[in-house]
Amino acid sequence: MEQPLRYLGIIPARFASSRFPGKPLAEIHGKPMVRHVYEQASKALETVYVATDDERIFNAVKDFGGKVVMTSSLHKSGTDRCAEAADLAEKEQSLSYDVVLNVQGDEPFIEPAQLELLKSCFSDRNTQIATLLKKVTSTDELFDPNRPKVVVSGRQEALYFSRSTIPYLRNAERDSWLSAHEFFIHIGLYGFRRDVLPEITSLPQSPLELAESLEQLRWIENGYRIAVRLTTYESFGVDTPDDLKKLLASGL
Repeated sequence: MEQPLRYLGIIPARFASSRFPGKPLAEIHGKPMVRHVYEQASKALETVYVATDDERIFNAVKDFGGKVVMTSSLHKSGTDRCAEAADLAEKEQSLSYDVVLNVQGDEPFIEPAQLELLKSCFSDRNTQIATLLKKVTSTDELFDPNRPKVVVSGRQEALYFSRSTIPYLRNAERDSWLSAHEFFIHIGLYGFRRDVLPEITSLPQSPLELAESLEQLRWIENGYRIAVRLTTYESFGVDTPDDLKKLLASGL
């Protein structure tokens, strides 16, 4: 009988955010934001770790009884931090995991169903990397370069990600694009087959990645396949202090 896959959730949490220093420790309803993320992720994942390079975050996670590892301060991306954290977690647990999920540390009310959907991608043995997408519902979102778009193959794999609006509709006015075609934005949750994670983090930055500032293009350029699934959920991301004010005012 085939053994069930072991999933490991990693929440990268840096203190030195340029737009919101100390963001993981920002208080929401009496708890630091990183605790909200941890508790939500733990509803879908048996084992969750916070990966940080800051003692204040490390101690805060320890204080609420969470699992946490100290990682290098030199990582350039959350994926790099995930790879080191996975090694440290496996050593601490004396276990090996089959799939690692990179859980965004700035989405305090992430929906556990999204993580379950991401996990389901790995029931296909051929899945190397998986992520989620959501249908675009507004023109502002469609043309916002901070909301990367993705085009998808018939095999439910990502063909390309871009900050530009893709595909380009040659014979339509911009104000009619949304009604003329179905567009998708990328939801930045990732799942990685365990043996793929060290491979992709050892790759040098690629031309497309540098052009768009999207690390997933490095993986595509190097031949890795990214499975995608459609979600209707989108968590409230906190990038700035103003975002936090909006979240608190929303009553979530």
